[in-house]
This record gives sequence, structure tokens and C-alpha cells, in this order.
Amino acid sequence: MSASLRTHPAARRRPASVPSVATTTVLTVGVVGAGRVGATLGAALAAAGHRVVASTGGSGASRARLALLLPTLAPRPAAEVARAATDLLLIAVPDDALAGVVAGLAADGALRPGQVVAHTSGAHGLSVLAPAVAAGARPLAVHPAMTFAGTPDDLGRLAGISYGVTAPAELRPLAARLVTDLGGVPEWIAETDRPLYHAALAHGANHLVTLVNEAADRLRDAGVGQPEKVLAPLLRAALENALRLGDDALTGPVVRGDAGTVARHLARLAATAPESVGPYLALARRTADRAVAAGRLRPAEAEPLFGVLAHDQTGVAA
Repeated sequence: MSASLRTHPAARRRPASVPSVATTTVLTVGVVGAGRVGATLGAALAAAGHRVVASTGGSGASRARLALLLPTLAPRPAAEVARAATDLLLIAVPDDALAGVVAGLAADGALRPGQVVAHTSGAHGLSVLAPAVAAGARPLAVHPAMTFAGTPDDLGRLAGISYGVTAPAELRPLAARLVTDLGGVPEWIAETDRPLYHAALAHGANHLVTLVNEAADRLRDAGVGQPEKVLAPLLRAALENALRLGDDALTGPVVRGDAGTVARHLARLAATAPESVGPYLALARRTADRAVAAGRLRPAEAEPLFGVLAHDQTGVAA
């Protein structure tokens, strides 16, 4: 453990009756929410040498995940888990349920001074943990920028991923240590920027799944029997190029200003899959805007394209 974790000034100011989690080599941890994220992070903390002593797990799926990832634990009520987690309580519940869970644990008297209460929501920062802070606990927001399946394979995906972390100054050393123990890298996110941070991840990852499935559906409509075989090399290359080159990775009819091709796309989509017209238009407009801003498409060449994108297939302005 680093000297900074042992001698942080905030730790010296705490009353003697409140243990300093930052000076504890092995943390006693409880997990509220044995979903895909909670069970995986709990297993990762256990693999890093921490004592994961309790977890909730009311549903059949949660109990199955515990059996796979934390087989020594039997599901317990949330308040019991919180009381058992003397050092760190990890709350991994859906975004909209988080405030109620924290408030309920505080009202039950299940939280204690000095205990670190951390949540894994990307959308929330520290304010949602206000009831825990009022009970004397210390707040931490640690969100893994990864998608999970809830299987042991998830543990291998943790290596090198980023965590969006919001923490009070005195907890930053502990937060950095936890992320390191999980095999990740911290990205420090300001409280006011949590919604933007989460929107970026959802826009990129969640909407990517929708986009890929839309493309696969339209290939099926075109008679392609195994669209995933067509898409896999193309999409992998596009993703790698986008991450490496940014807007310079743009290819296709929009960046070339091929208004006629785009018009034919829209006409056939309107006839075959009208539900895809709106998403295509929105993404094509945004692609054109970015291409112009990046200097990839000259405004004069873009004008006919924007004319096509300004109308739906009935000729009504979109």
C-alpha cells in the first residue's frame, strides 16, 4: 500500500472511534444488488484479496449469479448486508432505484460512521448518497465503463477498463486503490458532469447495439442469410478506425456528398422498413454536419445532400 493511503491528512483528522478505511489492507465488503455488475465487481474484489462477506440476491437470476461468482455467500436482506460491510458497501442497483435503496438503508440504521458507501451508477454522482452521508458514511461513485453478461467471463473483461469516479478529495486515494484492485484505470468525473459522462457511454454503447441490429435486419430484408458475417469485419474496421482517426474515419455516400445515393436509400427504406427512415435521417444529418465541420465535405457539395435529408419520402419537410 502506498504511503499516501496511510498518511492522508483527512484520515488523521477522523475521530479515533471511526476506523480509517484507507489504512485497511483488506476491506470487509458487502454488495447490495447481485445483478451483472454487482456480482462481477464483488467477485473481482474477492479475487483481489478483500473479504466479500455478504450480498443480496432475491431473484432466481441473482442467486444463480452468486452461485457462479460468489459461491460462498448466501443471499441476505439489504440491511443485513450493509451492517456486515464494515468497510465498504457496494450498491449496484438500477439508476432509478438507487435513491430509494440508499434512503431505506439510512432509515433502517444500517449505515455507520466511517463506512464507505459506493454505488456503480454512471448516471449518478455523490448527491444521491446524501442520506448515507447524513448517517456518517463516506460517499463514492465508481462506474465501470463496460457491459456485463453476469458470467465468470466478465472477470477477464475488467482488465484495463476505465471507471468513471466521483469522490470527495479525502477518498480519492481509496477510490484509486479500489479501481486498481479491480484491474482498471480511474477517470475522475465532476459531480455536475455525471449525466453527460453517462449519456456519452449510453449513446456510444447502447445505441451501437440498436444500430448494428437495424443494419442486420435490413440485410435480411435484402436477402442476406447471415448478416453477421457480412457486418462483422466491416463494423470492426469502422470502430477501430473511428477510435484511431476520429472523423477522418468517415467513409460512404454522406461524406462523399452523394445525394442521389442517399435519396435511393431513403426511398427503399420507406417502402421496406419505414421505421428505419427516422434513425437513418437523424444519423445521416449528424454525419453530414460532422463531415462539413471536419473539412471532409465542402459546404457547396453538401447542399444537395442536405436538401435530400431535409425531407421525408413524402416530400414533407422533416
